[in-house]
Amino acid sequence: MPMDFLERIEDASFPMAVRDEADIHCATMLVAAHLIEAVLPPAASGTGPRVAVVLLITPQGRAALRLRRDALQT
Repeated sequence: MPMDFLERIEDASFPMAVRDEADIHCATMLVAAHLIEAVLPPAASGTGPRVAVVLLITPQGRAALRLRRDALQT
């Protein structure tokens, strides 16, 4: 789930390489939602492992994390 991925990388050092296909999919969705900035690999072509690079969590991404944390506490 993309928000779970966002929580996992919240305190990471950026830029951060992402190699797991499920995490790359999450990163793609988070980029589309403007919650992170990342360099995404081209669509899978069967030519080897893909790597995405997460550059940062945007202010909108940080706000979404705060909202999620607040919702879970109530």
